Amino acid sequence: MTKKAKRILRIIFILLSISSLSLVPWILVKAWILPLPDTLQEQVNEAIELGFDGMIVYVDQAGKPPEFYAAGWHDRKNKIPARPDALFRIASISKLYVAVAIAKLVSDDHLSLDKTLADYLPELKGRIKHAEKITLKLMVQHRSGIPNYINHPTYWDNRPYSSEEALALATEMPTSFEPGEDYEYSNTNYLLLAKIIDKVLGYSHHQYIKEKILIPLGLKHTFSSLSEVNIDDVMSGYYVGLDTDFKTDGKGMLATAEDVGIFLRALNDGSVFDEGEQEIYSSIYVYEHTGLVVGYQSIAKYHKDIDAVVIQFNNTTNFDGYDWNLAEIIYSRIMKIVRNKENS
Repeated sequence: MTKKAKRILRIIFILLSISSLSLVPWILVKAWILPLPDTLQEQVNEAIELGFDGMIVYVDQAGKPPEFYAAGWHDRKNKIPARPDALFRIASISKLYVAVAIAKLVSDDHLSLDKTLADYLPELKGRIKHAEKITLKLMVQHRSGIPNYINHPTYWDNRPYSSEEALALATEMPTSFEPGEDYEYSNTNYLLLAKIIDKVLGYSHHQYIKEKILIPLGLKHTFSSLSEVNIDDVMSGYYVGLDTDFKTDGKGMLATAEDVGIFLRALNDGSVFDEGEQEIYSSIYVYEHTGLVVGYQSIAKYHKDIDAVVIQFNNTTNFDGYDWNLAEIIYSRIMKIVRNKENS
């Protein structure tokens, strides 16, 4: 190869290297390499500097008083600072409550994990493929093969505001796989489980959750819908690049970080269950969860090694960006600080 050809190749390589740098998510790199703060409040403040509008963190470590942290905005437009006691749309964290309800109903013989979707909702035979093979257990575990209605190509253009509209989207989509043959997270599973609970009980699953979970645990700041709350208590939710406040957009459970933390500890130490229920629950679902909906991201985990529940809420989303990854990095740094305090 001539010297000229080598020079050209070297220039091309340099140009390609420079252009590839533009693809690096520098905000994530920055979040990783920043020196770890000494305190949790400093870390929450840092999250705001990295681009989140507001953040709430709750830490409940056994033998210590609960800790509450907040930074940024509760309401950006009205310049109201973030409040640790704010209500937050917890999105898919609500699946934990539904799964507990399923375990309780199976324990008292109202439901059977081995019965099928067709057994409970026969009107769906023909609308949902394999309805005669899909058991309740497969739906709870996201192993049913029923497609996630959120993945429908028209979902974001015209989002459904009722369970029937959401279900209609799912029935238009092909089955993801044969029942029990694979795993795919699907909101449609839990939409159907809620419908089944409602039908079997003859009243709302929200009322059942309130009577069997919320009231026994003393959770007075967990709600099934916006109609039950003072809207000013709800933390505003934002999407990157938009001025819209999404706190009145859509449906779903709302709760304070403390209420979610109390529930998560009760889930993990078994105190939410009556005799025989935890064994059923352990066979069907998980003991931690995350949540993501327009304007709201949440992480709820129990850390057995230090007997700690740590909840993180942030009210900024961007499905085309790195906001979720950034939230996970912040959470991992929060856990490092919590563990450092434990070991100091």
